[in-house]
Amino acid sequence: MTAARGAALAALVVAIAVVAVLLLRGGKEHDYALLFQNAGQLVNGDEVQVGGRPVGSVKDITLSDDNLAKVKISVQDGFAPLHKGTTAVIRQLSLSGVANRYIALSPGPNSAPKLDDGAVLGTDSTTTPVDLDQLFDTFDPRTRKALQQVIHGSATQYDGQGKKGNEAAKYFNPALSSTSQLVNQVISDQQAFTDLVVDSSKVVSALAARRGDLTNLVSNANATAGAIAKENAALEQSLGLLPGTLRKANTTFVNLRSTLGDLDTLVNASKPATKQLAPFFEQLRPLVKNARPTIADLRKLVHQPGSGNDLTDLLRAAPGLEKAAKPALANSTQALLKSTPVLDFARPYTPDLTGWLRDFGQGAANYDANGHFARVQPLFQTFDYNAGTNQLELRDPSLAPTGLTTGQFRRCPGSATQPAVDGSSPFQDDAAADCDPTQVLPGP
Repeated sequence: MTAARGAALAALVVAIAVVAVLLLRGGKEHDYALLFQNAGQLVNGDEVQVGGRPVGSVKDITLSDDNLAKVKISVQDGFAPLHKGTTAVIRQLSLSGVANRYIALSPGPNSAPKLDDGAVLGTDSTTTPVDLDQLFDTFDPRTRKALQQVIHGSATQYDGQGKKGNEAAKYFNPALSSTSQLVNQVISDQQAFTDLVVDSSKVVSALAARRGDLTNLVSNANATAGAIAKENAALEQSLGLLPGTLRKANTTFVNLRSTLGDLDTLVNASKPATKQLAPFFEQLRPLVKNARPTIADLRKLVHQPGSGNDLTDLLRAAPGLEKAAKPALANSTQALLKSTPVLDFARPYTPDLTGWLRDFGQGAANYDANGHFARVQPLFQTFDYNAGTNQLELRDPSLAPTGLTTGQFRRCPGSATQPAVDGSSPFQDDAAADCDPTQVLPGP
């Protein structure tokens, strides 16, 4: 071996040694202490990451004087020293393990002051994770039991439905995307969203105050759903008839469209007439207002509490009254029919009867301190009945009053007065009265 080759080999060994020392020693590390509410299942050797890249590890976990978890970490020189404003969060790599936690650092801005080695980040700069068991510990036994029932019910729901569940999962991503867009739209207006949360809280509080009624509602809804399930055959039949019903309804609506067109014509033609309705209703308003007492009285007349005191009771008694009055009404009808010829004969003599009543009253019109009186002269055995002529005859004709006319038994109606110039009296109607128009009063 020559001297040149020996020097080259020695230089190579020195270079390898230097590289090995650098690789094995690594860069300088900086130590810090983090205070957490609890260690969050961290163990020595867990990673410390920045942006998902390992930059250090957990060196030691102890309990501080104020019963906080004091976690000592080391950070590689390339990512240290840390600056003020750095925060730390304990996260987990997955849900499948137990001791699979790590510390995620969010370094402060480089413009902030540097943190010295051994600096302590308090609880205001760290975030302690909340495990599921801690969440479940906040529930009371009744709530935990209900949650177990929900989980068991979900297992029963998906039992044997794995294939369908996988098919439904295909649409889960679009549903999440739509939900994300919906949530973004909801929270875009923070004030409206806050009002919604506050009002929802009030609604939930009101529902909680009526939880007994809500429980009854759910129970009744469950009973209703059970009753519907028992009638599944009828429901299936109804659903089978529904398409035909919808088709007929479609035809009806199509025909209704043309009917509405005709109705538009009617409405357009009615518009000129309706212009007068406003003044009419304006004038009708006082009438309706004043008619309220009348309507109230009419209501009492039609129906009033008690028996036998309103129109309703009268109508109820009308059938019995009609049954009892039927014979009397039949006899009254016959009496009226038989009295019609008598009334036809007597009707034309109404003026004469009225005049007689008037003149007869004048005969007793005189009165004195004792009251009304009449001058009467009785005549005894003055007349004799003549069977041959069927008339009364005076025994002594010298006793006959001057101008007395006898034998007038067939005067026409109206002959109690002097004949009218126009011939309207005496009234001559052979169909109504059998009379003699020559039997009139004496005189011109």
